[in-house]
Amino acid sequence: MTSLRISTICGVALCLTFVGSASAQTWSGPYIGGTVGAGLQREDASESVTFDTNLDGMFGDTVRTAAGADAFSPGFCAGIAMGAQPSAGCADDEDGIDVGVRVGYDRQLGHMVIGALIDLSRVDVTDGVSAFSTTPAFYAFSRELTHVVGLRGRVGFGSSRVLVYGTAGGAWGGVEHLFTTSNGVNSFVPAKDVAHSEKSWGYQAGGGVELMLGSHWSLTGEYLFTSLDDGEEGAVRSQGPAPATNPFILVNASGTDLRRTDRFEFQTARAGLSYRF
Repeated sequence: MTSLRISTICGVALCLTFVGSASAQTWSGPYIGGTVGAGLQREDASESVTFDTNLDGMFGDTVRTAAGADAFSPGFCAGIAMGAQPSAGCADDEDGIDVGVRVGYDRQLGHMVIGALIDLSRVDVTDGVSAFSTTPAFYAFSRELTHVVGLRGRVGFGSSRVLVYGTAGGAWGGVEHLFTTSNGVNSFVPAKDVAHSEKSWGYQAGGGVELMLGSHWSLTGEYLFTSLDDGEEGAVRSQGPAPATNPFILVNASGTDLRRTDRFEFQTARAGLSYRF
């Protein structure tokens, strides 16, 4: 079994949060707070692995055997393969804890409050996808989110004690990639011609409710959907020393690049407590 670990930095959140109204003396001003909740993965049956057999930088090629058959006809699964064949099954993606801190500022504008904030959260979720070849063998890509940074604004409406808001914007975070395969014939290295960026940008969208508990403290319940453009990160190249008729080196003797097709998408549900100055 071969394992290849690749650490990268992925995405930052630029969010526009839309907060509810209140009296100007209640909501205007800076605040600092913390959040805790859960990061949730959605099961996506459309996840798969894509290939670049001629190393022209264009993924979507079909890996074929010397006889012309599809070498990956057994298909794919949304998770980490438990064995060399699809019948062995795949492990489910893992949800995790979301813990973070935030700093922000709100401004009263009549019956509307407009704000901006930046937050840093640790979201421990893991997402996997596997491909199966006719060899038989499995090729599994997994990624674990280490943190997400968000820069957001917010606008909404409400009473002097309750704000209801929506949020949207950009995001970046840290992601650790792991590639594992049962193929012991080929060697696997990080893809040489794929541009690995230290920052994979994405977006966030969601909303929440904030309740004023007193003159300085407020309690927030919030939902966020995050999508990071993480497709190229973690790409690997399959090379020799297999014979020249090996499907991975049949088109180009230098090998074939493999990567997953989907964005890194997850949801977070959190509660927060803030101190308002």
